[in-house]
Amino acid sequence: MVPIRKLVTLRETINSEMGRELPTPITRALGAAVIANPYAGRYAEDLGDLFAIGGDLGGRIAAEVAGLLVGPAVAYGKGALVGMSGEMEHGGACIHPMLGKPMRGAIGGGGAVIPSNVKMAALGASLDVPLGHKDNVWSFDHFDTMTVAIADAPRHDEIVVVLAFADGGRPFPRCGAGPV
Repeated sequence: MVPIRKLVTLRETINSEMGRELPTPITRALGAAVIANPYAGRYAEDLGDLFAIGGDLGGRIAAEVAGLLVGPAVAYGKGALVGMSGEMEHGGACIHPMLGKPMRGAIGGGGAVIPSNVKMAALGASLDVPLGHKDNVWSFDHFDTMTVAIADAPRHDEIVVVLAFADGGRPFPRCGAGPV
């Protein structure tokens, strides 16, 4: 089990938009785990340890984050911030091969690809975590973003692994559902 230096959870509830009350508030939540990067400062061909770390983190925090929602999750997203002694591939290794399964397990499924974003970053950098519908990749109404920043992360030898869920799409969407 990978040690987590810090776990940040965030829950936001959107009650109105442009002065209009939503019929049902939208809740979005994320969890951001700050971990040491075992490959900081060195190149490695095999990043399997980071694959396992992503699966472990998802198993440990996905249910907690999903539990912050008021309604059932209908949208999800993930991302990573990699400190400057790492490389983007380290973040990708944390979020792609194994993080999705525990995320889907925490919300009872999800047939669509989980939108993601990875970037290199210094302390306090922000990450825009894209959200998309868990079952319909073409649901434009669920294309959204949560932004997260942690003042003291990522340190140069750390990775911040983020997963996010939402129980609704954007407030008052008017872009259409997309192709069927």
